[in-house]
Amino acid sequence: MKKVFIIGGGASGLTAAIKASKNHDVTIIEKNEKLGKKILITGNGKCNYWNENQDINMYHSSSKEYTKIVNQINLVKAHAFLDSIGIVPFIKNGYYYPNSGQAISVVNALVDEAINSGVKIITEEVTSIVKKENKFIINNKYESDYVIIATGGKAAPKTGSDGTGYNIAESFGHNIIKPLPALVGLEIEENIKELSGIRLIGEIKLYINNELSQTELGEIQFNDYGFSGIPILQISSSAIKALDDNKNVSISINLLPNIADDILGLRSFLKVQDRHLNNKSISQILDQLFNYKLSNYLLKMSKIDNNSKIDKLTNDDLDLLCHNILNFNFKVIKDHGFENAQTTSGGIDLREINLETLESLKVKGLYFCGEILDVDGACGGYNLSFAWLSGLIAGEIK
Repeated sequence: MKKVFIIGGGASGLTAAIKASKNHDVTIIEKNEKLGKKILITGNGKCNYWNENQDINMYHSSSKEYTKIVNQINLVKAHAFLDSIGIVPFIKNGYYYPNSGQAISVVNALVDEAINSGVKIITEEVTSIVKKENKFIINNKYESDYVIIATGGKAAPKTGSDGTGYNIAESFGHNIIKPLPALVGLEIEENIKELSGIRLIGEIKLYINNELSQTELGEIQFNDYGFSGIPILQISSSAIKALDDNKNVSISINLLPNIADDILGLRSFLKVQDRHLNNKSISQILDQLFNYKLSNYLLKMSKIDNNSKIDKLTNDDLDLLCHNILNFNFKVIKDHGFENAQTTSGGIDLREINLETLESLKVKGLYFCGEILDVDGACGGYNLSFAWLSGLIAGEIK
C-alpha cells in the first residue's frame, strides 16, 4: 500500500482521508488537538452542510475552469458520500442541517468513519514538506508517497486556518490568487453606532463605481462598524474584490422592501397610515415600521422634527424622507477581517491544477482540496459542499 499524508483534518481533509483509505495507508496531520474544529462553528453551530439548489452560480473563482470541479457528477457523489457516513438531514427551505441540530454530529460522523477506515491521526503542526526523489518528507520525520494539502484558507484563523497551506504551495512553485475574506461583514465610512443591534428585513443593492452590481434580500444587522447578515455576506466577496482593486464601493438599502420600491408608493402608504392612526406624529408612525432608534435617525437625516404631522410636511420634506427610507446609502471602506470571515476567496491558481484529480501540475503526487483552492461559495452550505466534493476528488488517488 502506498502512503498518503493529508495536511489538515477539516471537512475536505477528513473526506479525502476516508476516500483515500479505500486503497492506501492514510494519515492525517492536524495542528489542533481535535479534528473538524471549523465545522463546529458553521451555521452558528448548527452546520448547514449542503443545499438542495446546487446552481453553478453559487460558486465563484478567478478561473471559469472551476466548473470542471463543481459539476453535476461530482455533486451527486458528494451528496451520496454524506448519506453513506450516516448523516441524517433536517431540510429547511432546501438547506441541509444534521437532524440533531448540532454541528458535532457531522464531525463525529466524519471522524468515526475515518477511524473505522483505518486512518491514523497525528496532532502536530506541519513546519516543512520537501520532496526527495519520489517521496515527500514531512517535518523531517514522516515519509509519504502522496500529500494532500487540506489546510483551509485564512478565514477564522482561531480554528487553524492561518494560511499555512499557501506557504507550502508556494514552496513547491505554485501561484496564489490573492486570498481575501469572503462571507463577512462590511465596514462603512459613516458612523451608525447608535443603530447597533438593530435587525430588519431589507433589500441591499451593491454599487461598484456607481454601477449596480448585485441585489440581495434578507435580514440585515446593524453593527458598530457597519453591517452584517446574510444579504451582506452574499455581496461581501464582490465588494471586497472591488475594494482591493481600488474601486468605489457603496451600498443602498431599501428598509421597506415589502411595502414600496418607489417614492410615490411609499408616500401614499405613509399618508394612509396617517389617516388610520388619527393624525399621529411622523415619529409615532415610523415607530410602527422601525426600531425607534432607526426612526429617529431617519428623521434626523431628513431634517424633520419628530413631532411633525404628515399633513403639515411639504412634498419635498416627505419625498426626502421616503428617499432616505428606500435608499439608505453608505460608503463601504473595508471588510470586517479574516477573523470574522466564514471563508476565503482566492487561493491556489486552478490553472496549475489537474481539475479532474486536483493533483498539482507542477509536483507529481501533490494534491489540494477545500478552501485552499481558488473556489468559494455563497452563504447557504456551498463552501462545505465544495469541501466534500473536492475532498472526494483528491482522495481518489490511484
